[in-house]
Amino acid sequence: MENFKSGIPISVSLNATLDAEDIQRKTKSDKKRLLVISSLAILIAISISVIAKLLVYLINLITNISFYGQFSIEESSAVGNTLGVWVILIPVAGGLVIGLMALYGSKAIRGHGIPEAMEQILTNQSKIKPTITYLKPISSAISIGTGGPFGAEGPIIATGGALGSTIGQILRISNYERKILLAAGATAGMSAIFGSPIAAIFLAIELLLFEFSPRSIIPVALACITGAAGHHLLFGQDPVFKISTHILAANNTALFAYSILGIIVGLLSIGITKIVYLIEDGFEKIPIHWMWWPALGGLAVGLIGYIEPKTLGVGYSNITDIISGSLTLKVVASLCILKFISWAIALGSGTSGGTLAPLLTIGGACGAIIGSTILYLFPGASISIPLSAMVGMAAMFAGASRAYITSIIFALETTAEANALLPLLAACSAAYFVSFFLMENTIMTEKIARRGVKTPNSYEPDILEKISIDQVMDDNGLILSEENNVKETIEWLEDEPDYKSNHFIVVSTMGNYLGIISSSQLYNKINLPQTELKSLIQQQEISIENNKSLKEAIKMMANANVDVLPVVSSNSKHIIGILTYKNIIASYQLNLSEHQRTKPHISLKRKSLKLLVHGKKIKQFFYSDKE
Repeated sequence: MENFKSGIPISVSLNATLDAEDIQRKTKSDKKRLLVISSLAILIAISISVIAKLLVYLINLITNISFYGQFSIEESSAVGNTLGVWVILIPVAGGLVIGLMALYGSKAIRGHGIPEAMEQILTNQSKIKPTITYLKPISSAISIGTGGPFGAEGPIIATGGALGSTIGQILRISNYERKILLAAGATAGMSAIFGSPIAAIFLAIELLLFEFSPRSIIPVALACITGAAGHHLLFGQDPVFKISTHILAANNTALFAYSILGIIVGLLSIGITKIVYLIEDGFEKIPIHWMWWPALGGLAVGLIGYIEPKTLGVGYSNITDIISGSLTLKVVASLCILKFISWAIALGSGTSGGTLAPLLTIGGACGAIIGSTILYLFPGASISIPLSAMVGMAAMFAGASRAYITSIIFALETTAEANALLPLLAACSAAYFVSFFLMENTIMTEKIARRGVKTPNSYEPDILEKISIDQVMDDNGLILSEENNVKETIEWLEDEPDYKSNHFIVVSTMGNYLGIISSSQLYNKINLPQTELKSLIQQQEISIENNKSLKEAIKMMANANVDVLPVVSSNSKHIIGILTYKNIIASYQLNLSEHQRTKPHISLKRKSLKLLVHGKKIKQFFYSDKE
């Protein structure tokens, strides 16, 4: 026993070598899978880029037919229609068709797409009905083409997600890989419409993946790059929201003003979110079938469109006009209020549409109005109306969705104005701050939160990967000697209620690790009390080094079907501790303690293990893992 005290290295088993080989093989397999998923993501992005162009053509076609009676796919807007009061009926007819499609096709086409995709990721293993791949773009094209105040980005994000999910359901891939394909398809659609691949990547991180790791980011990034290439090929290389005047860098006084603007827009984003869901709750109380609700919403859209035609349809040109400063303040204010009312009622009615373009329009208008007010009150303020509008649209999205980084990068990519970075950072930070403290859920998560779906609000690495074994292992555990027999071991365990485990570590008389026995093996031999423990060992030798992660330990425990592992020093290969399932549970408390309290970094306690030796004697051994 003195040899064990002095620290003779334990024997290295064949299984330990095989475990290392298995890990190496798995690493190679993971890399091959990453190549496969990345290739699929690129193919999905190519497909969704083509679908994005077809969607725009379909919106143009329905717009021309509905408002001008022309069969044409040329770009068109409902603003110049000459239908007069009859224009009110066009959105009503579109809403009626969408209601029928939702009733007889799929109810999932209702809404703006991103919350539905989030829900499928969080609750349904990223499985979206394949029919959404064609029903969503068609229904959205009908909605927008008949005057619905939405953008094409929401439908194409939903369509891309559905396509990725469908491919993931056809092929033999894991649920996690299906989530990646869903996110890749959705964000490739956004990139194809706006030419904003970096913002699309961050959208995936903040609203779909809820993580940041190479195996998820690489396929999504490749899909977004492919989508951006599709945008340049099919839509052109100019920024989507091209500003006529170049934006100059803001000074410190201007940054302060834009921060105040961000706070105001953040408060407005909270009000807008709450009003949208109040309207949705109001529709729930209407005593008619939900199929008719989009038609009722269309009636409101038509009435408002008759008063202000600029509220009808996609309205990307409205955003460009607002941030270019080419509209009068009166027109901007009218567009802001009426666009919001039209969009909120239409979205609350459950029609098919998106949120991004309306939020950008409303936020840009609010930013322009607030910027003009600041200039009126403080004529010497060094702010510009175009930059105020640009900051306002990003802050509105940041406050309403809390997609913080996405909002900043999106504004930069779609305008190509790098000097706006600091004002965007100031305003979006302020809007996010206000939203975080004053609103529990966002415009993206409120609906699914009401269904009991909890959305992650932080994107941290896997806790099991962060924590090493030596942080949570027991350094005062139980080791059994091979010479102990069944009777004395059971008697000793009954006298020591603290040692409750389903598995026990067995060592030789020299202290060398032999293997693990289970409590069931032990008690099955209760009728053979003199049976020595060494004859019960069936589990091959397995051990793990103290500098490995808990995730590796859990994999090893699951493969071996044990609930205890001997921990060996990475330097000397001595047994220096024991890892049990209780330690793994305690790791979550360790993670919480990082945010709750501090603890000493240097421990004065000696590491020890208890060894049950022949004759039920208990001897205390001390040794260091620094040998």
